[in-house]
Amino acid sequence: MRVAVVGGGPGGLYAAALLKRLGPDRDVTVWERGAPDDTFGFGVVLSDETLGGIEHADPAVYRALQEEFVRWDDIDIVHRGRLLTSGGHGFAALGRRRLLEILHGRCADLGVRLHVRTEAPPAAELAATHDLVIAADGIHSRTRDAHADVFRPRITTHRCRYIWLAADFAFDAFRFEIAETEHGVMQLHGYPYARPSAGHHSATRPSGRQHHSGSSTVIIEMREEVWRAAGLDELDTDESVARCAKIFSEPLRGRPLRSNNSAWTAFRTVVNDRWSHGNTVLLGDAAHTAHFSIGSGTKLAVEDALALAACVEEQPDLPSALAAYETERRPVVESTQRAAAASLRWFEDIAGYVDQPARQFAFNLLTRSRRVTHDNLRLRDRAFTDAVERDFGCEPGTPPMFTPFRLGGLTLRNRVVVSPMDMYVAVDGVPGDFHLVHLGARALGGAGLVMTEMVCVSPEGRITPGCTGLYTDEQAVAWRRITDFVHSRAPGTALGVQLGHSGRKGSTKLMWEGIDQPLDTGNWPLVAASPLPYRPGVNQTPHALDRSGMTVIREQFAAAARRAADAGFDLLELHCAHGYLLSGFLSPLTNHRTDAYGGPLENRLRYPLEVFDAVRDAWPADRPLTVRVSATDWAPGGTTADDAVEIARAFTAHGAAAIDVSTGQVVPDERPEYGRSYQTPYADRIRNALGVPVIAVGAISSWDDVNSLILAGRTDLCALARPHLYDPHWTLHAAAEQNYTGPGAPWPAPYRAGSRKPPTGRTDAPKPRLTLTRP
Repeated sequence: MRVAVVGGGPGGLYAAALLKRLGPDRDVTVWERGAPDDTFGFGVVLSDETLGGIEHADPAVYRALQEEFVRWDDIDIVHRGRLLTSGGHGFAALGRRRLLEILHGRCADLGVRLHVRTEAPPAAELAATHDLVIAADGIHSRTRDAHADVFRPRITTHRCRYIWLAADFAFDAFRFEIAETEHGVMQLHGYPYARPSAGHHSATRPSGRQHHSGSSTVIIEMREEVWRAAGLDELDTDESVARCAKIFSEPLRGRPLRSNNSAWTAFRTVVNDRWSHGNTVLLGDAAHTAHFSIGSGTKLAVEDALALAACVEEQPDLPSALAAYETERRPVVESTQRAAAASLRWFEDIAGYVDQPARQFAFNLLTRSRRVTHDNLRLRDRAFTDAVERDFGCEPGTPPMFTPFRLGGLTLRNRVVVSPMDMYVAVDGVPGDFHLVHLGARALGGAGLVMTEMVCVSPEGRITPGCTGLYTDEQAVAWRRITDFVHSRAPGTALGVQLGHSGRKGSTKLMWEGIDQPLDTGNWPLVAASPLPYRPGVNQTPHALDRSGMTVIREQFAAAARRAADAGFDLLELHCAHGYLLSGFLSPLTNHRTDAYGGPLENRLRYPLEVFDAVRDAWPADRPLTVRVSATDWAPGGTTADDAVEIARAFTAHGAAAIDVSTGQVVPDERPEYGRSYQTPYADRIRNALGVPVIAVGAISSWDDVNSLILAGRTDLCALARPHLYDPHWTLHAAAEQNYTGPGAPWPAPYRAGSRKPPTGRTDAPKPRLTLTRP
């Protein structure tokens, strides 16, 4: 096998070394257009997991790395002059140049040919003369660009500028320092990567720990507009470095910073639809990037190299090997990219967090990527987590999710919400025994607030024939039966109703018969902001509402709100999300009107606010009224996160007690960024931009997630849907698993005997006997 490796970074060199080690007869050549020690940045961080893979695959490289690593456990966060330290994290770093030296040496020992300061031949030319071409040529990959029609790269440029620098001393922890300047917030990310030399005398710092000689990576980052306002865009490198050292003189203790081909840049996230083309395969930054704030770039490249070498060794032929490599690595990379994206957005929006209390700010920073959670951080540093909880107001032994929350005139006993979930089993809009059992079971299950499905304000406003309504007195009486049950049998549980109108997404089959498919017979006419079908050629074209039609529907909402109040609901939510009627007015993708209700956001808000005001007037003043919005359409030209803040601002100004922040489902060609808690950053942004209560939704599945989000100040309430379908007693079980027995999650008297998890198998088997030997 002849192997060509384009790019002599850590990923390319390690792939070359592994392939040669596993197959000594292989002809492996690396082309690197820079000098052997040319590199950007200074230090790299590798996880214990990655090191374990290296140890197994190549003990020689592992031993060399072990001799070089700087290890530390603490993370220091400085917030407005206050130093907070969290321990138990475990990092290992070394200089990037030293890593390249180790890998160069290993390649040379194994017989890999290294062409440095040499441009590689074009990928197509290499592919014709080699069995395998590995494109490890970085974020600016020429190989990827040459075959962009196959790899189909998508590159997103983000909103911060950053520069890689170094300091000639070793921080003794991973350090985050915030500078609030007249131009805006700037941040320093710093970590040690080289040990101090022997015999150096350290200088004690105020914390009682010490700065040592050695080396540290220092990354300075800030929003683009802050960078420009500070005039850094007009300075050369030396001037920029000096300015950064002055801004962060306190953590640097007055020491200078130095650069190495350093330049201000904006981070770019690289995603490719495919990673291979014939016998050419992408590796490392050429295939994918993840923001430096989670220290993953070199880690991912090295792990790619491990997986690729293993797949080439294990699979019967090269096509199978490349397919197996991508199958193995893509889910890991996508998970890392989701975490990196959450971390990246957190730092982009850091100005919205700096007013948090110091410990909450630190907890928020530590849990920003969702890789570190409340429970995980408790294991690492119990004292730190306990202090954050005390500041938050948690009673001793009370997890954050079981603290009460006041929403208007309603006090919820905990922070868990059963999210609205359409059941599609009503007859003529009347909720029946199924709804009584469904909602009653979730109310008995301990959640602070249980929401109905979207309850429609007219027959024509239903999504399907199975949707519930509040447009007749018979329906209101049926709902009263359910609210009476909840209030009598699950006292302390609040029951909320969500009112909505399907708009252009109505007159469809039950979900399990064909989601969003029009009825075979009996379709009713649809109305919407504009005459745009949900799916052209599939769904019917709605009529654009005129003024009289808008007035009729507004009054239908108000009438439904009055019935909801009479039926005994504790809270009402207006559904302005997911592409239904009111959402259709808000999104520029579905509102093409040219009158006073279309065009700029101010106009698109006009009708939803009219409906909100009518509902507010019909709904009792002492009961909260919330609004669900889609904070992004996940589609070009649609509602943006900035729009969502303004939408939330408008509804709050009109009296909304909270904003329930969902996303998407507005247009069928959306491209959501699915993942754990993937919608919560939008709730977070609205909460911290406006200081208004929010409800976060979207793949929140564990009580650990709920505790993390609440304690970090990213949301006030967490709404969970599927977990409550899987387990109606999800909240009570979350309390039991955390050994919590307080007022935030009382077990109904008939269920108390089940408040401990049943044993699942024998755990008291006899221990093995000691082996006795005769003297």
